[in-house]
Amino acid sequence: MFLSFKFTTALPILKTYFLFFKIFMASSSHYHYHNDDDDDEFETLFEEFFEIPDIIPEPKERKKRIFIERNREDGHMKLWNDYFSETPTYPPNIFRRRFRMNKPLFLRIVHRLSTHVDYFQPSEDAVGRASLSPLQKCTAAIRQLAYGGGADTVDEYVRLGETTARKCLYQFTAGIIHLFGDEYLRRPTPEDLQRLLHIGEQRGFPGMVGSIDCMHWEWKNCPTAWKGMYSRGTGKPTIVLEAVASSDLWIWHAFFGAPGTMNDLNILDRSPVFDEIINGNAPQVNFYVNGSEYHLGYYLADGIYPKWATFIQSIRLPQGPKNCLFAKKQEAVRKDVERAFGVLQARFAVVRNPSNLWDKNKIGNIIKTCIILHNMIVEDERDSYTQHASEFQQGEDVDHTFVVKRTKSLGTILGRRAEVRDRQGHQQLKEDLIENIWVKFGHLPNYNV
Repeated sequence: MFLSFKFTTALPILKTYFLFFKIFMASSSHYHYHNDDDDDEFETLFEEFFEIPDIIPEPKERKKRIFIERNREDGHMKLWNDYFSETPTYPPNIFRRRFRMNKPLFLRIVHRLSTHVDYFQPSEDAVGRASLSPLQKCTAAIRQLAYGGGADTVDEYVRLGETTARKCLYQFTAGIIHLFGDEYLRRPTPEDLQRLLHIGEQRGFPGMVGSIDCMHWEWKNCPTAWKGMYSRGTGKPTIVLEAVASSDLWIWHAFFGAPGTMNDLNILDRSPVFDEIINGNAPQVNFYVNGSEYHLGYYLADGIYPKWATFIQSIRLPQGPKNCLFAKKQEAVRKDVERAFGVLQARFAVVRNPSNLWDKNKIGNIIKTCIILHNMIVEDERDSYTQHASEFQQGEDVDHTFVVKRTKSLGTILGRRAEVRDRQGHQQLKEDLIENIWVKFGHLPNYNV
């Protein structure tokens, strides 16, 4: 095909050269002796040569794209009558189960996207026919995140094709990150830290702002050249998510993209979890444990994390009632991040199932979008399953053992980094926490060991 194309392209040029050659020979015949029979044979050869393209077959006509009339207007009306009309077919509890959130929250997201993102704004084509509605596009994206199925699984109900559904998902993730990322994937503000420290103090860990751990997401279509970097031994390729979660399952920190061969300790070296503290941008925290004053909040972690002043691990083989009680409390409270991972995977099956995408950036947008939506749902439903917020509001006038101040950039970056990694401060804090938990819970019958 390539040769025939090159030949047919050069054919007019050859004909032009042949014409000039004939003119030249005709003009030179007045001054030179020549044989007419030779000229006739030469012309015959050229004519036969130019007849060859007639044998080359014509290129096949390009196959046209199949058009399917999906009646998208009927799909919108069916969706509206089922969930969004004044008398919907399905009650709110079924909407909550299928959309993973309450109806007012979903409508708030649709309104923001249709107002600020061009792709979700209503439009008309050249003949005046309305495009897919924002409800159809957002529903297609949410269903793909919630059920983790292929892009064509929403075609029969929402009435849009596979490529359109996939584009809806990509535009939806980009819009959610742009519009809600700064608010729902943020670092704790001084007001947030005040609430988190109050909850930590009630649970026996003054100064605790959450628990940290990592989760692996299987990457089914990992490129072959990268497979060794993202696989452990003969295991399947995975991408790692490092997260910090609080007791209400809000995810305060998310670092995604590390190869699956790395463990929690290697990922910590890449993670920006302590960047604001080291750079002097984080709010200052002062709290007391067992009469000792401390200036850095800490996370509860498992045994692989280093013994820094910002990490508190359990005791592997506790000896004595105090150590046993501390180990039980630490392991129970540290499960907050495990619960957050479990709820995230149960709420959005796309995170639980192996990822079928090739582009790592799109995978990262999907996990960030799921975390943002997860935090939005937590904020919307927090009062229905936790009492920490109400307890904090009632106890605002109580004299707490912690103080949150505005940022004051004191000291150097190296000094703050050494303070974060202080092993002696870690050991002192752990001993004070053991005593504090024993004083707070040791007298209760349920904690006698």
